Amino acid sequence: MTGLRKSPRRLRIGSERGSASVEVAVIAPALIALLGLMIAFGRVTDADAAVDAAAHAAARAASLERDATGAQARARAAAEDSLHGDGVTCQSTDVVVDTSSYMLDVGQAATVTATISCTARLSDIALPGLPGAKTLTATFTSPIDTYRGRQ
Repeated sequence: MTGLRKSPRRLRIGSERGSASVEVAVIAPALIALLGLMIAFGRVTDADAAVDAAAHAAARAASLERDATGAQARARAAAEDSLHGDGVTCQSTDVVVDTSSYMLDVGQAATVTATISCTARLSDIALPGLPGAKTLTATFTSPIDTYRGRQ
C-alpha cells in the first residue's frame, strides 16, 4: 500500500519545476539595467575627471605664454591634447580662455582662466530613460608670472 502513495517530498519537488527560469526571467532585466547604469556612471565620472584635467592643462599652458593671442592658441591645443590623451571623445568641445589679465602692467598680479565644456555621448548604452549625452564643464585659474614681460 505504501507503493501507491506519493510521498509529500516528491509532490513538493515536482510543483517547483520551472521556477528557476521564471526567477531568472524576472531578475535578468533588472541586472542588465543595473549594469547599464554602472557603465554610464563610470563613463561620466571618467569624462568629468578628464575635463577637469584639461582645464588645468589649458590654464597652465596659457599662463606660460607672453601674449594673449599665443595664450588662447596654446590653451586650446593643451585642452585637446589632454582630452585625447585621457581617451575622452567629446561630441562637442568648447574652450573659453579669459586672457584679459595680459593687459595689466608688469608687477601687477594677473591670472588666466580656462573653462572647458565637453558633451559626452551616452546614447550607445541604450538604456531607457538615460539621456543621450551629458555636458561636463570645468574651470581652472592659473597665475601669470608677475614680473615677466607681457604684450
